[in-house]
Amino acid sequence: MNYPRIIVAGVAAWLVSMALGYVIHDIWLLRLYQANAWAYRHAEDIRELLPIGLGAHLLGSFAFAFAYAKGYESNREASGIAQGVRFGLVIAVIVDGFAVVWNYVAEPIAGRLGLLQVLGIVAQFGICGAIVGLIYHPSRIAFPRTEENYDLRG
Repeated sequence: MNYPRIIVAGVAAWLVSMALGYVIHDIWLLRLYQANAWAYRHAEDIRELLPIGLGAHLLGSFAFAFAYAKGYESNREASGIAQGVRFGLVIAVIVDGFAVVWNYVAEPIAGRLGLLQVLGIVAQFGICGAIVGLIYHPSRIAFPRTEENYDLRG
């Protein structure tokens, strides 16, 4: 395993995930969250807990990148991006099955919001998987080596 790449991939996944999370939750689902605001913490309460959330999210991003590296199949023809998307989608199903759906079951929120949260996680983890796959295993583009490739006369 390449630990420096795992660290870089983890940080990149964290940054991308934070940006995607903002787009998904603070833009795309904003009206649904506002309609269900009584089921969630107030913004000032969230601000106090934000460092805990950011730290846990970073730790989770490192674990995500590490798990990708442990399961990475170097002998496959699939690119790192394709393997990363596949990995991200598997993780999304796990997260949705163990947490997101249960948030809907336990919290009195609208069914539409619960469903869109599930879809948001699928998109977020699929994209983060692509980023981790790209960084951990950059796609190799092979060009044929012939003298024509090096002809500088134009």
